[in-house]
Amino acid sequence: MPSDEDNQPQASTSGSGYGKIRASIDVDALEKYLERNLKGVRLPLGVKQFKFGQSNPTYFLTDANNTRYVLRKKPSGALLSKTAHQVEREYTVLHALHQYNIRPTTFSNSRVPVPEPYLLCTDTSVIGTSFYVMQFLDGRIFEDARLLGLPSPKDREECWIAAIRALAALSSIDPVDIGLGEYGPPGAYFPRQLRAFSKIAEVQGATRDIDTNERVHQIPFYESMLRWFQTHLPDESRIGRRIVHGDYKLDNLVFHPTQNVVIGILDWELSTLGSPLADFANLTQPWSIKPEYLPTDGVFRQNVRAFKGLPTNIGTSEENCAPVQLELLEREYCRCMNLEYPLKDIVFVKSWMLFRTSIISQGIAARVARRQASSANAAQYSTSVDLFGDLAKKVVVDSGEDVEGVNQGAKL
Repeated sequence: MPSDEDNQPQASTSGSGYGKIRASIDVDALEKYLERNLKGVRLPLGVKQFKFGQSNPTYFLTDANNTRYVLRKKPSGALLSKTAHQVEREYTVLHALHQYNIRPTTFSNSRVPVPEPYLLCTDTSVIGTSFYVMQFLDGRIFEDARLLGLPSPKDREECWIAAIRALAALSSIDPVDIGLGEYGPPGAYFPRQLRAFSKIAEVQGATRDIDTNERVHQIPFYESMLRWFQTHLPDESRIGRRIVHGDYKLDNLVFHPTQNVVIGILDWELSTLGSPLADFANLTQPWSIKPEYLPTDGVFRQNVRAFKGLPTNIGTSEENCAPVQLELLEREYCRCMNLEYPLKDIVFVKSWMLFRTSIISQGIAARVARRQASSANAAQYSTSVDLFGDLAKKVVVDSGEDVEGVNQGAKL
């Protein structure tokens, strides 16, 4: 019998997932600013907050003409990390990609589906933090990677292939060609990731709850996993530096209301330059996880999918199946990117992306501890620190590697 979460809607319209404002915003000041700076806007504004977005508060705006917009801002208060919550960077990459899309020389199948960014405001006197406003995309957002709400296995396969092709369009762009040559630091991506996220984890791990004084969740297997990553770094020269979304997954994509094509890639907070394999591994993460690795109940069964070892598309209402074969997705990505199949170094990348999710989850836990979290589910979601740290290790162990046997003297 299907569980309660299996009876939930499999997709939502891109404007349906909002509710009351949790992170306060000065609507009067915002209206005055937009009236001066946003062409075509007509006051007054209706303002609601999207339920998604554990990191940067995101708002759904509607003006008197019923024109809809999306606003993303930094969280209020002192921030734990100077590198996180950079909405200015989100605007920069969206602007560059939009300009690329509207070039007369850009072929339609090469365009990267993104919302049009309208303006960036770095004047913190307006609503307290930097923010930007962009186009609202009317479409479908799939919250369940199984896509059981779609009419047929063919539809599920088409949507997953569309997600791969949208990623390949992004991964194929030379960042220098669109003015993003300096968008990320020089050097290889994964060593940079290890250094940056280990520093972030150390700061987060020292955070204590302001009421209980208890430390936030510590990341499991932290030292041994960092040593394994350091001794198994991929060769990034095969593909070169590309734009990395940083959190490329199905529920960060907006699909056309009726067609199985991607019309928008959302949530660019973690974007940088580096290896596009990071995005491929993140998108196909469910195929790295066996169902038995997940808890039997709770938020993880609802939000984390595990397809490894499952058959594909048994039937339109079958819940215990994968929506498509991983091989099909990987072959399509290799075809679009002109890469050899199978992808090399993918075990490292899959494990690292899970481990990084554990660190990001720890950041949510730290903001909960400091009462800065902006997600309606932040307190519950923060407990995923343990789960994703454990899953990262299992990916390595399942591949036949020994994490604990790595030389203790390896440098981090």
